[in-house]
Amino acid sequence: MNDVKIDKKLDIRGEVCPYTLVKSKLGVESIEVGQVIEILLDYPEASSSIPKAMLNYGHSVLKVNKINDKEWIVQVRKEVED
Repeated sequence: MNDVKIDKKLDIRGEVCPYTLVKSKLGVESIEVGQVIEILLDYPEASSSIPKAMLNYGHSVLKVNKINDKEWIVQVRKEVED
């Protein structure tokens, strides 16, 4: 069902804003255009702020999934060089 290749995984559980966004942005900067990063987070606000920021930066948000009561997975494909 999900045939997206994950090139990098980033676990930012335990982080809060603005560190969630800073670490996510650095994670995206560390991969190549066309690659996908999967971000695991547990800060509710970041589950909406990170996808919004990534779209603003010009990247694609492939998925935002709540995987349990406290955790989300966000998949981002890098579309532009930072």
